[in-house]
Amino acid sequence: MGKRVVASYCTTFLKPEMLHIYRQVRSLHEYETFVMTKALQNGELFPFRDIEIIPKPPSNPLRHCWLKWVKQKPPIVYRGEYKMLSNLLERRGADLMHIYFGHTGVHLLPFIERWHKPCVVSFHGADVAQKNDIRDYGPKLRNLFDAVPLVLARSRSLAERLLTLGCPPERLRINRTGVPLHEFPFVRRDAPSEGRWRFMQACRLIPKKGVATSLCAFAIFQKEFPNARLVIAGKGPLQSHLEELAEELGISAKVHFRGFLSQAELLDLYAKSHFFLHPSETPPDQNQEGIPNSILEAMSTGLAVLATKHGGIPEAVEHGRSGLLVEERDFEALATAMKNIVHSPLAFREMGALASESVAANFEQREQIRQLEAHYDEAVALAAAEERVSQQEVPLVEERFPERVQVK
Repeated sequence: MGKRVVASYCTTFLKPEMLHIYRQVRSLHEYETFVMTKALQNGELFPFRDIEIIPKPPSNPLRHCWLKWVKQKPPIVYRGEYKMLSNLLERRGADLMHIYFGHTGVHLLPFIERWHKPCVVSFHGADVAQKNDIRDYGPKLRNLFDAVPLVLARSRSLAERLLTLGCPPERLRINRTGVPLHEFPFVRRDAPSEGRWRFMQACRLIPKKGVATSLCAFAIFQKEFPNARLVIAGKGPLQSHLEELAEELGISAKVHFRGFLSQAELLDLYAKSHFFLHPSETPPDQNQEGIPNSILEAMSTGLAVLATKHGGIPEAVEHGRSGLLVEERDFEALATAMKNIVHSPLAFREMGALASESVAANFEQREQIRQLEAHYDEAVALAAAEERVSQQEVPLVEERFPERVQVK
């Protein structure tokens, strides 16, 4: 008997910040997969051998209007997507579909409700935010939760948020990001001479990443350590604003905006840095982090993390052991943490070693892929059991998947 087939659906494959998805789809072991996408991007960064570009359905204005206005069918039906997707999945012999991001699941909900095989949907952070551009996003999410056998969350904090949005706890599972440890080897660091401490942050330049908090904290820190430097790696809509802020704070000569870096360049930056900053914060729309990939990568190389008690960060960074955590937006507390750790010359090395050990113990990629494939097995088994019940048959499969999200 051959391997089961999972269709990995991602509307865009792939944006630079979606490296964790690439790592998942290319690392499956017990399942075969192919990618379904509407838009192919950054193929040189994310080469993958088996991609199905979803074509636009043929135009039929009369049928379109009839289904939309007379029959009141959902967009995925009157646009012709349902038949196209079901034909593609049938042709590829898919046993289930993994839909990346909750808002994509909401769009595909009419398909999910009609397709005769199971889907799982994974949530990553931005998809638990308020979506003013999607009508009735909250109620549609609840319908989505009811339509799939399993819902995957990247962190416990995201799982708790999904519970508040109406996800049944018995359908919720944790699916953490996995880190290929061999790509991020441990680096032993020594305290620099003359206070030449090197801080870094790697992220998209968007509000929830808290880069402004990093700049304000560094402005305080460098008054005592004028030879310190801060490197910001990443791009985003806030770049010009952040550069202006660095100018206003008088630290522009000591802050370097490097833009988007390749993995090799990023690995070099990790090795040359002493600390990793990531003071994430919750914006008004409730967008939040799962567990940022860059934090796990930095920790794997032995960088102590200075961050906030936000989202899934405390699930990776243990305060006082692998880093220091402060409240969101508290740049003065972050600056104090920066000073405290450098005043204890051995602390940053010990924290870095513990950080690397923690990632190896809790986020190793092969183990996370094993758990993901176990979730796939469970989804298939649950769907099969539900089908037997619907056919008035007595379920014969024992409960083999005892793990549940525990809500305190």
